[in-house]
Amino acid sequence: MKFVAVSSCPTGIAHTYMAAEALEQAGRAAGHEVVVETQGSIGTDEIPLSVIQDADGVIFAADLEVKGKERFAGKPTISVGVKRAVHEPAKVIDEAVAAVASGVATPAASAPVPTSSGPADSGLSRVRKQLMTGVSYMIPFVAAGGILIAISFMLAQVAWGGAEGAIEVTAADQVAVFSDFDLGSLQHWSIVLLATGQLAFGFLVPVLSGYIAFAIADRPGLVPGFVGGAASVLVGAGFLGGLLTGFAAGFLALWISRWKVHKGVRGIMPVVVIPLLSSLGIGILMLVLIGRPIAALMGGLTSWLEGLSGGSIVLLGVLLGAMMGSDLGGPINKVAYTFAVTGLATQGLASDAAQYKIMAAVMAAGMVAPLGMALASTVRKKLFTPIERENGKASWLLGASFISEGAIPFAAADPWRVIVSSIAGSAVTGGLVMAFGSTLVAPHGGVWVLPLIGNPFLFLLAVAAGTCVTAGAIIVLKSMRATSAVKEEAAAAVAAA
Repeated sequence: MKFVAVSSCPTGIAHTYMAAEALEQAGRAAGHEVVVETQGSIGTDEIPLSVIQDADGVIFAADLEVKGKERFAGKPTISVGVKRAVHEPAKVIDEAVAAVASGVATPAASAPVPTSSGPADSGLSRVRKQLMTGVSYMIPFVAAGGILIAISFMLAQVAWGGAEGAIEVTAADQVAVFSDFDLGSLQHWSIVLLATGQLAFGFLVPVLSGYIAFAIADRPGLVPGFVGGAASVLVGAGFLGGLLTGFAAGFLALWISRWKVHKGVRGIMPVVVIPLLSSLGIGILMLVLIGRPIAALMGGLTSWLEGLSGGSIVLLGVLLGAMMGSDLGGPINKVAYTFAVTGLATQGLASDAAQYKIMAAVMAAGMVAPLGMALASTVRKKLFTPIERENGKASWLLGASFISEGAIPFAAADPWRVIVSSIAGSAVTGGLVMAFGSTLVAPHGGVWVLPLIGNPFLFLLAVAAGTCVTAGAIIVLKSMRATSAVKEEAAAAVAAA
């Protein structure tokens, strides 16, 4: 058979392309042809329409709403999460073959439509996809803004003799620098980089809200989503407010778009009526009704984080570390990461604030799983297959670069042993980073942003400790399995004799 597929994950980096490769290989192994369209962070490599028309069936391996879904209308279709395509590609292919045999096709429509009546498209699954769509569009703003702010802090240490110098510059001083910029002044460079990074960070909540609404209602959701996100920032409701306005704006715009209106009005609905009414509704909701209570809740959370010390902050590091190691780039991992990066968006913090410690703990813990698998497959090669040993070589670089997905090939082959080992090592690292007081003002980068890390030696020590714990745990667990298998073979041989 011939299949076309679409793969996409929240970040559009690792899972998107791993799923594509897994489906193509599983298809070839089963005697089928699979052509995959990757909707990743660098854009979409679209499948030609002629290939879609010739296909027998469609596979959506996506944690986001698929772009251009209407192109596949009328074809037997299955919809699965991207991680399932990575871990169980052969089963996904079998399900696609069964869907073709049953003739279950998707309806033709230009708006988002359900692609399956199975559990993959349950209410919770669709909410998760909509949330991850917003997060996936937000992450590039996080990376750009966060790294620019981090570099400005580093320059400020030299220019002012302290990490907080650039933050203490007044708005009037910033305007003076912009109008009379000195190329040779580190102070001026620090101020410009800080302002640019803060501008990028200023889009975090509107982009999150806007693209959650987009995932629900398509383009009619963008305007009220962005307006709701901006209103959340205005009243101080922040990230939590953006989440709520994203869903509210999306469902409100979707509801209005389904109104039965006169033919003469239908043409102005998407450009006037829907954005006008939905933006008005979301503005009133956030500015008048729920904005202030949410802002008070966010203020309380910030005060709680700033007040953490001693065992409390270490325990938080252990918890966040365990979350980072639990599903290797999946939703639990993303919750911990999003919690950390949204803390970076808080302006006016001291360089040793709890938010920066949280970011350091999350990034360090996210590096552990691939590094642990790389170490284990190097020191005990006999416990791993030749393919896993090759993956281990690549995992050194992936782990050092804070790409947790580098451990996925190991987890796919031996899920519970790898996950247990990963959680143990990542939890140790998260707790140690908090105990050591390491800080980080950049949202990504691994060892490549080491100059931006507070207490970098202790940060690396925490990563090394967690890596050793993960490697030791997986070696012990795999050795126990090997010993058990030898005993079973010996018992079978005795019984046969």
